Amino acid sequence: MLHFLYDWTNQSLLTAPFSAVNESTWEHMKLLFVPMFIYSLIESHFLDKREDYWCVKLIGIVSGLLLIPVLFYTGRGIFGEWPDWVNLLIFFLSVAVTYVLEGYLFRHPSGQAIPCPAPWLAFIIICLIAMVFVHFTFFPPKLPLFQNPLDGGCGF
Repeated sequence: MLHFLYDWTNQSLLTAPFSAVNESTWEHMKLLFVPMFIYSLIESHFLDKREDYWCVKLIGIVSGLLLIPVLFYTGRGIFGEWPDWVNLLIFFLSVAVTYVLEGYLFRHPSGQAIPCPAPWLAFIIICLIAMVFVHFTFFPPKLPLFQNPLDGGCGF
């Protein structure tokens, strides 16, 4: 739903920070990040006894965020153009890998799967990622990651 929310609200700037404003790879990464961030905040109230909670979440979120452009640009480099369902497959695969990785790490007792010396720092990094998404929604750099393939522009 976040993919269409910006257009459904007549391109409201209030929805832009957490919904896709164009079809760029960056905006699709935002579509992975925003729900995972919100879900992590809610879930933390139930799993906050785990010392490594935010470290596991950081690893999961960053893995998913990296997987989207890696799969997209590698695949496009090898195969060229492809149907839109492949982009959906890349997105869902990235989400699945993220949650499978987090599940694997959460199955271990706290601190045994990964060292987590500063969970507060992991939380701050996740919040900084959120701020980067908001900033680049309004001020995208002129890089291919931010380029809308439909019109070649960046941002709105």
